[in-house]
Amino acid sequence: MKKADIIHYVYQKIVKPFFFCIDAERIHSHMLAFGSLLGSFRIFRAITRFFFFYSHPSLEQKICNINFLNPIGLAAGFDYNAQLPQILSSVGFGFNTVGTITNMPYGGNPKPMLGRLPKSRSLLVNKGFKNDGSHTLSKKLKKYSLEIPLGISIGRTNSAKLKTVKESIADIIAAFLIFEKEGIQNSYYELNISCPNLLFAVESFSDIQNLDALLQEIQKLQLQKPLFIKMPLERSNKETQILLEKICEYPIIKGVIFGNLQKDRNDPTFDKNEVLKSSKGYFSGKPCEKRSNELIKLTYQQCAKRLVIIGCGGVFNAQDAYVKIRFGASLVQMITGMIYEGPQIVGDINRGLVELMHREGFTHISQVIGVDS
Repeated sequence: MKKADIIHYVYQKIVKPFFFCIDAERIHSHMLAFGSLLGSFRIFRAITRFFFFYSHPSLEQKICNINFLNPIGLAAGFDYNAQLPQILSSVGFGFNTVGTITNMPYGGNPKPMLGRLPKSRSLLVNKGFKNDGSHTLSKKLKKYSLEIPLGISIGRTNSAKLKTVKESIADIIAAFLIFEKEGIQNSYYELNISCPNLLFAVESFSDIQNLDALLQEIQKLQLQKPLFIKMPLERSNKETQILLEKICEYPIIKGVIFGNLQKDRNDPTFDKNEVLKSSKGYFSGKPCEKRSNELIKLTYQQCAKRLVIIGCGGVFNAQDAYVKIRFGASLVQMITGMIYEGPQIVGDINRGLVELMHREGFTHISQVIGVDS
């Protein structure tokens, strides 16, 4: 039996049943602390790498002048206080995003902030950009030695103090300036315009006028690192096309991420009883998959020569990631699949991608991008 198979068996039969008996937010906090501990010591990183790491030259890519060992990354929303950057390469990720980080700290929305929908293979998410703020986290990130590309996700502070669009834009710009000033060795930024859990937002930056005003100010920063935009799932194809046209007007924007949480509780992917019992918040995992794939395909058909696409939503195995790549995603992010399947799933996906490519006659992952679009 392979190492990955043993880990998968132990996780499914022992670890996950135990974890799923405990409050999801509590387990999340403990696992972040444990991951931070593992990353702090070379011996722990080496042991983790022995059990989880997988690499293959056919998965390596250079995108936006950034070297990615493989296309699988940890999405924003899991490591919101930057506790994991030193361990994730040993787990097998090719890149990771911390945050979403905001200019001012925020302690999180009223509980529950996290819940599980096992039959729907989904998580209820209601954190509302919980994080320690840009001042604290910029200093933490500056200390890290990074082995894989790191992205910093930035969004509007979830605060009632921000009463106008102009104030919200200034808040976002202030966060960018703090990270730029600290000289952190991150490879890229993400701009999160699509979080549906901001209790105090007076605006939506996925509205075209607000987005335009925000991007005008970001363009003035003359960022030296690529910027990707985390996009909403709930917009229609026409609305998404209009947003993409606006994004393409700004050279600083190098790509888009599809997408954020599922807001439609009537999506057929859900188990109806689970959704009825779920409190306030929105959903990750399998309920995001279909719309994510549709928008990846739409964006590739419209903007393949202009924008890099990162696929996010419903990735639980290699086939799920492969579908997103075939639709046009150059990179793929995940969170929920790792929680349901176990940490070995990252290596399993990368190993599976190589097998799927070779089975279909491809020699490199770049040859697969967009073949179904």
